[in-house]
Amino acid sequence: MGFSLTVRAERWPIAGAFTISRGAKTEAEVVVAEVSDGIHTGCGECVPYARYGETVVGVTVALDAMRASLAAGLTRQALQDAMGAGAARNALDCALWDLEAKATGRPAHAIAGVPELRPLVTAYTISLGTPEMMAEAARKASSRKLLKVKLGGEGDSERLRAVRTAAPNSELIVDANEAWRPENLSQNLAACAECGVTLVEQPLPASDDAALAHIARPIPVCADESVHDRASLASLAGKYDAVNIKLDKTGGLTEALAMAAEAEGLGFSIMVGCMVATSLSMAPAMLLAQRARVVDLDGPLLLARDREHGLRYEGSEVYPPASALWG
Repeated sequence: MGFSLTVRAERWPIAGAFTISRGAKTEAEVVVAEVSDGIHTGCGECVPYARYGETVVGVTVALDAMRASLAAGLTRQALQDAMGAGAARNALDCALWDLEAKATGRPAHAIAGVPELRPLVTAYTISLGTPEMMAEAARKASSRKLLKVKLGGEGDSERLRAVRTAAPNSELIVDANEAWRPENLSQNLAACAECGVTLVEQPLPASDDAALAHIARPIPVCADESVHDRASLASLAGKYDAVNIKLDKTGGLTEALAMAAEAEGLGFSIMVGCMVATSLSMAPAMLLAQRARVVDLDGPLLLARDREHGLRYEGSEVYPPASALWG
């Protein structure tokens, strides 16, 4: 049985601006893949990421190239070899999961062998800015249980202390997005420890993270840009304590679930992260997030609006997707 494919690019305005060490953006650009068997349609969403050389046009072209294979009945398992890891495969992989769920009447979590999904505490992101700007954002979010603080280099200690003062009761995790350097690493980690931070994401550039193996790490350090799929796990030993698994990096839920199991076997804690995107991107990650130590699926909260049937966010918790959205 063959499948037809529809691909479209969408732009979703961000509420204000989302700023990290690599720059700011005011909208989320996503690509949606819809796969149909003539009766049911499955949907998947991805975010092309320039950090990995991806563009909306490139992802669209890669998806269009799969039309003949889908028409011939490409399976989700065969897809893993037919396309490399990355955003394009993520959209198609998640669409095939959704299609299988809709065609069989079984929820995606049951197909994956994952127990009934439960609500989870998700991080809420504080964008990079001046200490005063970040303190104000943290004050407004201080009732949330978990805040993710974007840092960016010079002055990070002051930013972090300002956030901690503004949100004294929230658990803090930090994401430096590769902005620190070996010479300020120990100082910045010490500032994190002083402020009670429980996890630091990707402090050094992926190409320059060897220094992590040669210093005492007072708090766990999590790989993000340094880790993509299972093939990248072996190089992390001794440098990282945790891995941030994002479906746009792994190339979909199929690889993400296998990667999580392998990472746990190697002794890594699991974080599940996201790009800024709609609930359609977050929904498949909820299956993976059930086993994670840290969940960061706040993408839709950063948008001016979400798509119809979007995930329910209540307080600090995100709830499992409705079948009308995905899975």
